[in-house]
Amino acid sequence: MTTATDFVDVQKDERKALRRQRMHHLINKASGTLNLFGLGFVVALLKIAAGDSPKTQMKAIWHQLIIPLVGIVAFLAAWSWAAPKVETSLGAIPGPVQVLEQSRNLYADHLAEREKQAAFYERQDARNAKFVAEGKPELVKHRSYAGKPTFIDQIFTSLETVALGFIIGAAIAIPLGIMCGLFPTVNGALNPLIQIFKPVSPLAWLPIVTMIVSALYVDTSDWMPKSLVISAITVTLCSLWPTLINTALGVASIDKDLLNVGRVLRLPTSRTITKLVLPSALPLIFTGLRLSLGVGWMVLIAAEMLAQNPGLGKFVWDEFQNGSSQSLAKIMVAVLTIGIIGFLLDRVMYALQQAFTYSTNR
Repeated sequence: MTTATDFVDVQKDERKALRRQRMHHLINKASGTLNLFGLGFVVALLKIAAGDSPKTQMKAIWHQLIIPLVGIVAFLAAWSWAAPKVETSLGAIPGPVQVLEQSRNLYADHLAEREKQAAFYERQDARNAKFVAEGKPELVKHRSYAGKPTFIDQIFTSLETVALGFIIGAAIAIPLGIMCGLFPTVNGALNPLIQIFKPVSPLAWLPIVTMIVSALYVDTSDWMPKSLVISAITVTLCSLWPTLINTALGVASIDKDLLNVGRVLRLPTSRTITKLVLPSALPLIFTGLRLSLGVGWMVLIAAEMLAQNPGLGKFVWDEFQNGSSQSLAKIMVAVLTIGIIGFLLDRVMYALQQAFTYSTNR
């Protein structure tokens, strides 16, 4: 005979099961984003917290958390042991502790520079307000802060430059790739040029781009300085090839029956491309875009270093030329920053690929 107590216990169990079901639903929704950024182990930890068997989830935790941590710890240990044993013209190679210390110093320098900038504009506003109050508006002047760019400023400069070069490259490569994939004649005409220019180093492009931009871009503007244009065009010339080649390959590998359907329906070329070609070729197009962004990021650092354009590359070169006891540690901070940003850029492109394509590859 069922008692009131048994009925209450059954209700409690049902509520627990319902909460567990809702928790698993939320975890499954979040798992895609977490896996995207290499945080799949968090899904396993959340499932354990939701009541799953820890033994079932340990395999995921082992492969996605423990093994990577072991690799990182081993790398840091080897770095700490080997660094003091190597003497350079700038002193011994800095270990992880010294690099971490310099990263904090660079951020502190950034905050101090921002305080100087804020104080400069406060003084300027107060001076202009005084002139207005005295009836002398003709003396009012607005000047931009001319302080030295900080490490954080140069990170954003490099990101802005690579974004501009990447967007220009994609705008050129994708239409050309579609044409190459759809029309064998166009592919035959462009393929020799692609094979010739694809291996050209940014070291060769840079002086040509610098001279052409200097000759044509005479009336410069503050929002688009000449150094930004030079670096962006160099990035474009070196990074558009993976997107072009992958787009052409993706379009050429489309099922011919799809194109025949378009012909039967008498779709115009523009609708055939937007409705049939692009959706089928998007996975390979995004693969090319990811490769192009990685190439562009590497090319940008070299271009900034050689052309002395503002950005992380110039920061590395300036610290090398500085030759202080802290320069090597700052260079290593920049190297790690470049690597981390490159990883994050790839993850962003991968997220866009998963959002806009039907590819099931992970």
